[in-house]
Amino acid sequence: MPATFGIVDLFAGPGGLGEGFASLVKDGHTPFRIGISVEKEQSAHRTLTLRSFLREYQARNDTLPDQFLKFHAGLVPEPDWSAIDAGAWRIAVEEARALELGSDAAAAVIDCAITKLQGSFEDTILIGGPPCQAYSLVGRARARGKVGYVPERDERHYLFREYIRVLDKLRPAAFVMENVKGMLSSTVESRHVFEMLMEDLASLGAGHSHHYELRAIRCADGRASLREAAQPSDFIVRAEDFGVPQRRHRVIIVGIRSDLAGGANLAERPVSNEARKVRDAIGKMPALRSGLSRGDDATAWRREVIEAARQLARIHEARNDGLLDGAFASVANQLEDEAANLRNSNSLWEGYGRSDDELLSWLERPALRALAQHETRGHMASDLGRYLFAAVFGELREYSPKAADFPLALSPDHRNWDSGVFNDRFRVQLAGQAATTVTSHIAKDGHYFIHPDPMQCRSLTVREAARLQTFPDDYLFLGNRTEQYIQVGNAVPPFLARQIADLIYAAVTKSGTHSE
Repeated sequence: MPATFGIVDLFAGPGGLGEGFASLVKDGHTPFRIGISVEKEQSAHRTLTLRSFLREYQARNDTLPDQFLKFHAGLVPEPDWSAIDAGAWRIAVEEARALELGSDAAAAVIDCAITKLQGSFEDTILIGGPPCQAYSLVGRARARGKVGYVPERDERHYLFREYIRVLDKLRPAAFVMENVKGMLSSTVESRHVFEMLMEDLASLGAGHSHHYELRAIRCADGRASLREAAQPSDFIVRAEDFGVPQRRHRVIIVGIRSDLAGGANLAERPVSNEARKVRDAIGKMPALRSGLSRGDDATAWRREVIEAARQLARIHEARNDGLLDGAFASVANQLEDEAANLRNSNSLWEGYGRSDDELLSWLERPALRALAQHETRGHMASDLGRYLFAAVFGELREYSPKAADFPLALSPDHRNWDSGVFNDRFRVQLAGQAATTVTSHIAKDGHYFIHPDPMQCRSLTVREAARLQTFPDDYLFLGNRTEQYIQVGNAVPPFLARQIADLIYAAVTKSGTHSE
């Protein structure tokens, strides 16, 4: 019987990292089973619980429940999952726990789960990462603006110590710790947080027969491997190297227990290294118009966008920029003819074909009756012209415009618009390139995540952001739309996580391993 590993997933968010591990199949066998996943944020915890339920239900029935398909399509309110399959729901509730990590109550629950896992599986794996806000460069800049903010007292800096505590108690075959790049430069009391972390990890051998050999994930020539790190930056993993349509760079530390490490370098696996673009993930999704934040209807929206397109055509005609003025005039003419076909939310959809494409096969779920959470939000009328300009400019110039590229007539009412501070205030995601990093900021206004199609003139929907993050279409995010965006932005791409899981499996089972 193939080896089976129990997973402890800390700071799980909506479950992107866990989804990657749980979805790995080796010779018809799923070697990784989530035993406990911990997330304190309520809406993310609900998402995590539902996903756990669906995973368990599908394992028992080889299909998704019909009630979920109807709920997913917006045809019925959320059902009582326990009435659909009491056993699967009981397992999900036991697995997905809403706990404040670092508290005594959370420690007691986790320790109990550890004891159970150690008795139920051949070995265990620890995954997850402390919340990134205190480590991220943006988060640190924002925190510095808070009156009375003292970095040394920010408990988020020390939450990795709870991860260390669990690691020391669990003694898993391997662990995966993920965080933002800012962690490498973050300091507390003049010490680098990353240096403190590495010291903690190195000290885990004390009092035990085995320690952990720390490895960086390296990717070259279509193969990923675990290697010793010569410098902290070696721990940075670039998601686009693994076929993710997004330039997402994160610190990922892998530790292999020394009795399994078996050499200086180990575990090599092929990866999905085709350079994927925004259009690969979202290009075939139903076209939508945005909403208007005030007085929204299709006629009003079309009127605003056509007027913006005509204005931009006149501006660039006066500049003798034939390429741009022709493009804006073309958009206006198309909208005159075609805008009536644009909706601001998805309807029931039968858009899936049979695809041999690895990424689309991962994203698409033909059993679904709709593309859930593919609804646009309302934008201010004044922003529609900026979105339209950015999309046309990006399509023709193949880069997103900076503040200086925008016509004066589109300048927002920001005193710092020309200072460089707002240089990337409006950023279009280019269809022919990987997306920029999808972050939780997408919940704010969408200005950094403008859709590449000028005809749609809008920011990305939750489902489009989820696809760029490689969440399958049946992955439903619970909570309100702001909470959904935040969950998507904070997650580890599951398509990347599955490939990391494959690498970890090769290391701990010595399949596909080598040493030098």
